[in-house]
Amino acid sequence: MRRSAAETTQLIRASARERFARDGYDGTTIRAIAQDVGIDPALVMRRVGSKEALFADVVDLDLRLPDLSRVPAEEIGAVLAAHFLDRWEGEDELLTILLRSAATTPAAADRLRAIFADQVVGAMQKLGLDRSDATYRAGLVATQMLGLGMCRYILQLPPVVDMERDQVVGTVGPTLQRYLIA
Repeated sequence: MRRSAAETTQLIRASARERFARDGYDGTTIRAIAQDVGIDPALVMRRVGSKEALFADVVDLDLRLPDLSRVPAEEIGAVLAAHFLDRWEGEDELLTILLRSAATTPAAADRLRAIFADQVVGAMQKLGLDRSDATYRAGLVATQMLGLGMCRYILQLPPVVDMERDQVVGTVGPTLQRYLIA
């Protein structure tokens, strides 16, 4: 059965997302994606341009951060910690793909930095912080949330993996609170 160009592109994207999630950026090849879809690697390149372009396309991540200006000030850290846990543990593996790949791939690290710079800084600015202060605080938030993600979901360190969700929120939330409110 012959597929349309749109169907082929969707299959390429689905395979790429799965491979980037499982194998990281460096371990994913255009040849493997083409094999998954049952097409020639040259057709993958014609459809997506390059591996870098395909990566950027499939990891277009919206963190869907809550509007922190609507959260009581004393709960902001816990709400943000819970939100990131929901994202890590949800069905959307894009955050894991980016974190796994960012450790070894400059293009992935650039993409992750851009997402945090745009989205987390924007969320901080809704708290009334100026751009400079919001950038500083978003960087501190990133250290906690990306570090937590790396240890809990990628390295799977037993003490961190074994913690119940409420325990993680109760432990990390106050640290985020200090970063955001202090």
